[in-house]
Amino acid sequence: MSTSNIQDILSGGGGRFVYVTAALAALNGLLFGFDTGIISGAFLFIENEFTMSSLVEGIVVSGAMAGAAVGAAVGGKLADRLGRRRLILISAIVFFIGSLTMAVAPNVPVLVAGRLIDGVAIGFASIVGPLYISEIAPPKIRGALTSLNQLMVTVGILSSYFVNFALADSESWRAMLGAGMVPAVILAIGILKMPESPRWLFEHGKEAEARAILQQTRSGDVEKELEEIRGTVSKQSNTGLRDLLEPWLRPALVVGLGLAVFQQVTGINAVIYYAPTILESTEFGNATSILATVGIGLINVVMTIVAIALIDRVGRRALLLTGVGGMVVTLGILGAVFYLPGFSGGLGIIATVSLMLFVAFFAIGLGPVFWLLISEIYPLAVRGSAMGIVTVANWGANLLVSLMFPVMTANLGTPSTFWIFGVCSLVALVFTYALVPETKGRSLEAIENDLRKNIASTDDD
Repeated sequence: MSTSNIQDILSGGGGRFVYVTAALAALNGLLFGFDTGIISGAFLFIENEFTMSSLVEGIVVSGAMAGAAVGAAVGGKLADRLGRRRLILISAIVFFIGSLTMAVAPNVPVLVAGRLIDGVAIGFASIVGPLYISEIAPPKIRGALTSLNQLMVTVGILSSYFVNFALADSESWRAMLGAGMVPAVILAIGILKMPESPRWLFEHGKEAEARAILQQTRSGDVEKELEEIRGTVSKQSNTGLRDLLEPWLRPALVVGLGLAVFQQVTGINAVIYYAPTILESTEFGNATSILATVGIGLINVVMTIVAIALIDRVGRRALLLTGVGGMVVTLGILGAVFYLPGFSGGLGIIATVSLMLFVAFFAIGLGPVFWLLISEIYPLAVRGSAMGIVTVANWGANLLVSLMFPVMTANLGTPSTFWIFGVCSLVALVFTYALVPETKGRSLEAIENDLRKNIASTDDD
């Protein structure tokens, strides 16, 4: 790995180097977002070519979620074994294969297969992007840099909406789905210029390489940070995945799993995947529905930028509580709007604005903060594997919601569906207030030491 070459090329000091490295890693999030969002517009035209029931529609959309659960299940261990950098490269290759398969699919089973392959890459990306950036970033700006991954997810989603809008008149759903090959190639090229995680290198006995990378990504003396890493590695030499059930790690596992499920059962990806379909019910045409969805994607990007600006200032908890609280209110309004008779015209505008506000509140809270927290709260020895478990839960909940959303709206109605998401958001608000810790401005090693101290103090009591 020629990290010295990167330093020569950038020659802008540790600050500039870490920003560029984080930005390159965040291309992972761009692919994640693009391939997640592209199905929303393509689906309007896929259903014109293939006859599908509501259940089959859900399977087509949710196929990527099933693949993502598989990718997340094995991605954590691969990140710990192969390294963060290699897994990013693998995810880019799998993204390319999945996008190509969907673009040439002659029937629904092959289309679903392509979505499954694409999903595996999304599962890899959802773990390794925030994991890599959190381990290479200095503590004071770790929140902002790690959230770059989520920002690029939103940029990827927005880019997919623009692609959908550009191709809407031609109804070229194959070109929409195949467009994912372009960012996959960009990511594969970008990964060649990235160093490995210094913490992963240290854990695998490559202290000199870890020190060299820390010196490139820090402006001051790195020996103190190396000593902290050395201390946590020595404590965790016998740590295994089963130790996540130990009393000192259980609170972190509960927080991660809880936020993973709440991020999905509050309905965000039902909106991302089905926004054009939802807006069609407002009597908007296909192109107008997709254009309105572009507005939703733009709000997602802008509010994620706001979250990045605030996350290392006001903290993780404050953003979560504000974001989830706003989601409760907007979901209540959405349910009420769809419940009213004669839904069209002015109510359609209210529905669109409410969808935008719902996405805005998600983008400053559960969107970026979840991925940041799960990259911070687990010990180094099992960080990749622990994030794998949590991300499997996230994609499992995503799969359930995306599969059942068309079935729920068909059988329960759109108002009841949004109100169910609202109740889930209210439970998420209580969960966050009661259990989610603040990690702002703390080193990963200090966060881990707090977990150990908390259980030690409990034992003393």
